[in-house]
Amino acid sequence: MLLLAINTNSNFYKAVLVLHILCAIVGFGAVFLNGLYGNEMKKRRGPDSLAIYEANYKVSKIGEYFIYAVFILGLALVGMSDKAWKFSQTWVWLAIVLYLVGIGLSHGVLLPAVRRMGVLMREMVAGGPPAAPGPPPQATEMEALGKRVAATGGTLNVLLVVILVLMVFRPGAGPGFGF
Repeated sequence: MLLLAINTNSNFYKAVLVLHILCAIVGFGAVFLNGLYGNEMKKRRGPDSLAIYEANYKVSKIGEYFIYAVFILGLALVGMSDKAWKFSQTWVWLAIVLYLVGIGLSHGVLLPAVRRMGVLMREMVAGGPPAAPGPPPQATEMEALGKRVAATGGTLNVLLVVILVLMVFRPGAGPGFGF
């Protein structure tokens, strides 16, 4: 049986690292600027706004799978590092904790609000113009949801930047690494 020597200098490790970085670019890139889509939706009404929402939702859903792969590949890299990286190192365990907080915020706060906004937008498009003067009743709920989505999205972006700083500077990785 052939055993592969896997460490941070092996080609296999480097290939997994490339996949890890590529998944981060695709996954987080797909969602990092979602606020811009939200601003464009606010500028438009009816079917145009809904079309932007639906396109953004589909792209974000695809990005979600790449974001999960980032975590799995990151764990694999720690395991394959021949103890150069350890789960006990500050940068590793803290990045894991922050990632899990981000996933919790995404699934517990952000995604339910985004899905509800989609329902409300479809109701407004299907219902046509409001019968009474003023905004449709869904608009008030949309406004509140939009604030929640913006705040949560901003928090997730900050978490991503902190995780990136941890991975670049690697505090707790020992002499010669980090700060």
